[in-house]
Amino acid sequence: MFENLEIMQMARAMATHASARQNAVAQNIANADTPGYAARDLPAFAEIYRSEATPDLRATRAGHIGADHSVTTGPQTRVEPGATSPDGNSVSLEEEMVKSVEVKRQHDLALAIYRSSMTVLRTSLGRG
Repeated sequence: MFENLEIMQMARAMATHASARQNAVAQNIANADTPGYAARDLPAFAEIYRSEATPDLRATRAGHIGADHSVTTGPQTRVEPGATSPDGNSVSLEEEMVKSVEVKRQHDLALAIYRSSMTVLRTSLGRG
């Protein structure tokens, strides 16, 4: 019953997104010296959650009928013009460190939302 609450689903989705983004950041850092490696990142959580929460049809493949856009939730390669090193690598360790801190904050926020929701539920049941 309580697993279907929107706030719980949102907290779970946010924690899952933070985990996937941390994985992408770790792969970028691990490949910082790999020639030709293109840095990857996930879209912002708000964009992904908004697209997942809308009841409209979504195309996950180009051949789907009736849907005119696609949804990608995996890591996407990101290369800014002029941001590659001479060996073709586009990873900046400073940017990855900043992203790692952002991911930790996002994960902490997801946990705080979950804890707060559980406190409200316990209080409403008289077990607070």
